[in-house]
Amino acid sequence: MSNIEEFPLTGRLLSEYEALVTAAPGVLDAIPGAVYVCDHEGWLVRYNSEAAELWGRRPSLDEPRERFCGSHRLFLPDGSPLPHAECPMAQAMRSGVATRNAEVMIERPDGSRIVALVNIRPLIGRRGEIQGAINCFQDISEQKKIEEEVRRKSKDLEDFFENSAIGLHIVSGAGIILRANKAELELLGYEPEEYVGRHIAEFHADAPIIGEILQRLSCGEKLDRYPARLRAKDGSIKHVLITSNSRLEDGKFVNTRCFTTDVTGLYESESARRESEERLAATYQAATIGIAEADADGRLLRVNDAFCAMLGHSREQLLTMTFLDYAHEDDREQDARLYGQQVRGEIDNYAVRKRAVKGDGTTVYLDVYSSSVRDCTGRFRYGVRVLLDVTEAKHMDDRLREREQRMRDLLEALPAAIYTTDAEGHITFFNKAAVDMAGRTPQVGDKWCVSWRLYRPDGSYLPHDQCPMAVALREDRPVRGEEAVAERPDGTRVPFVPYPTPLHDDSGKLVGAVNMLMDISDRKKAEAYEERLASIVKSSDDAIISMDAQGVIQTWNKGAQRLFGYEAEEIIGQPVSALYPPDRREEELVILDRIKSGEHIESYETMRLRKDGSLIDISLTVSPLRDRRGCVVGASKIARDVTERRRNEERRKLMVNELNHRVKNTLATVQSLAAQTFRGENGNPARRRFESRLVALARAHDLLTRESWEGVDIQELLQEVINPLCVEPQRVHASGPPLLLRPKLALALSMAFHELCTNAAKYGALTTDEGRIKIEWLVGGGDGEHYLYMRWQEIAGPAVEPPSRKGFGTRLLERALALELGGEVNLSFAPGGVIFTIEAPLI
Repeated sequence: MSNIEEFPLTGRLLSEYEALVTAAPGVLDAIPGAVYVCDHEGWLVRYNSEAAELWGRRPSLDEPRERFCGSHRLFLPDGSPLPHAECPMAQAMRSGVATRNAEVMIERPDGSRIVALVNIRPLIGRRGEIQGAINCFQDISEQKKIEEEVRRKSKDLEDFFENSAIGLHIVSGAGIILRANKAELELLGYEPEEYVGRHIAEFHADAPIIGEILQRLSCGEKLDRYPARLRAKDGSIKHVLITSNSRLEDGKFVNTRCFTTDVTGLYESESARRESEERLAATYQAATIGIAEADADGRLLRVNDAFCAMLGHSREQLLTMTFLDYAHEDDREQDARLYGQQVRGEIDNYAVRKRAVKGDGTTVYLDVYSSSVRDCTGRFRYGVRVLLDVTEAKHMDDRLREREQRMRDLLEALPAAIYTTDAEGHITFFNKAAVDMAGRTPQVGDKWCVSWRLYRPDGSYLPHDQCPMAVALREDRPVRGEEAVAERPDGTRVPFVPYPTPLHDDSGKLVGAVNMLMDISDRKKAEAYEERLASIVKSSDDAIISMDAQGVIQTWNKGAQRLFGYEAEEIIGQPVSALYPPDRREEELVILDRIKSGEHIESYETMRLRKDGSLIDISLTVSPLRDRRGCVVGASKIARDVTERRRNEERRKLMVNELNHRVKNTLATVQSLAAQTFRGENGNPARRRFESRLVALARAHDLLTRESWEGVDIQELLQEVINPLCVEPQRVHASGPPLLLRPKLALALSMAFHELCTNAAKYGALTTDEGRIKIEWLVGGGDGEHYLYMRWQEIAGPAVEPPSRKGFGTRLLERALALELGGEVNLSFAPGGVIFTIEAPLI
């Protein structure tokens, strides 16, 4: 077609571009296809209705105009955006080169897309310039879909062949391998060039087999999982199943399509299974442990020789029994219950120790391990029971438990606190002494120590994970020489010395530790006591001396220095006899003999020699000194200067004697006055009562005189007052603790006892044969105050009535005595006998 045409009216020749843009409107619509024309600048100048339909829009040819293409959007075939300025029309106009069968993707305003086949030709003017271009394009979307589907199916077929999990190969009618996929090559280990193009018989291990396969296929017969053996590149044999059919054209055998299924693993597994079953059967019978199979009811289906020997029954006998028939009656219920759970699938397996009765009637202990065999649906098929004879082990366990129990009993009986832990420090055992010492029972999970809290000897807090037991476990070594203080929940504290020692098993592995806690409270108290004693000895005014068993001085305090005049360094190491006057040397020998026999010598008074040669009166106490075994190794002496005391004692005795003399003279004078007052009235009762009271006072005075007015024993006072008035002293029962009465209290009670006993002899209990007197007393009180509680009661005497008037004796008892004693008295005339009570301070 020429680029120049003749214009019909003017006769001027028109270019193609001019002809297209001046042609009638229906000319472009007559073209079978979508067409549009652009001017030399790419502006859209004309398009037909089919182009507008494919674009899905009608672009404006007036302002604003569009360039290069009337589509809404353009994309490359791969879906990437294509700007209009880069589209094929733009490129053709810039280069002047026509575009043939280019593909672009057009997007319409509604979002739908089509694939268009584009053919563009630049329009050249008379001078060879580009005046515009025409684009003829058509919708090839359906064609592309068909092509894509064909391509996809071809790809799928190719992928199926190449990447199938099953080996595939195609063999020609002559037996030449035409093609093989990856699975086939990988199965045998060949590269494509080593396999393809070779005769199939080269790779079969059995020539008759491949001959039969080819012959059957050439006849059009199909093969389904035909077994064969192929030789791999490495020389190994692969067991395969071949499924194949023939391709025939005009009745002529063209090729075969073969599927090769590798069953080498299955073949080997089956061979291994058969071999395993054979070995299992041999092992089953040769095993030294009992093995049996039982049905859902427990009936034995199969037993080995060891099982028969273990139970003392023949195989024939056992196969007629259930496993409960030979079980001890006390152990049947548990085994039956567990086996039922296993059969129902509630448990997979179980283990139980049970007793079994053998054929000869003896009992053995068995450990039974029962498991299930189920089919693919999970249904129970049979149970496998493995038996171990643990009779000897059971007896050993029993003996071991007995030894462990004895050990626990021993540890429980020990007075020391003992506990054990595992390797992590958790407490596993503790004895009662540990509970007593800790003041608490350790709880599950407690670690390191049984105590509630721990402190160091200086009083600082000691965390449990830093205690000696924790150190012993952490460093795997015994810890010695440490002290700690345990605090009980009640706040009391106990000093102790721990002895943590790691424990190991036979292989040397650390398995725990044992700790013994020695309560050193007594030792601490003894140390404190010794410190106090040393302080007392050092600061005492008394002379405190210790010597060995031969009488050699070992220690010498300040009091001894002051008393005897010797410095410590002068006298220590010297015999104690250096302190004895010449006439008392034998005294030391007697003291040493008594001390060696373990005798304690109470305080006695003697004389000793001072450094300056003067004699000194001392009070001396001597005590034996013993070692830890109790053997006498020496003596301690405490000497006190009694020179001044002796002088005071002599003065006191002189004064007491003078007082006694004057009191006796006074009593004699009072008696003489009484005799003169009651002269001529010998039968007067008042005179007799007065004299008797005076006598009672005199007796009490005599008692005090004998005791140097330091006090009178209450029992002695009762006897002295009551015996002269009671013909049968055994009728008076006196009971109470030993009690020394002060002089004032003794005199007052002597008058009271005299009045009470006189009244009993005249009117009360002592007037009958059965009557008696019961006297009881006790001492009570607190906060430094002590009281005498005393009761006088007449029993089995004549009936008593309160007196119509109170005489001197009653007033003496109720008033004067209360004032004199500084306490309370009560006199009651009960029908059964007189009762008199006293509550008076002892000081």
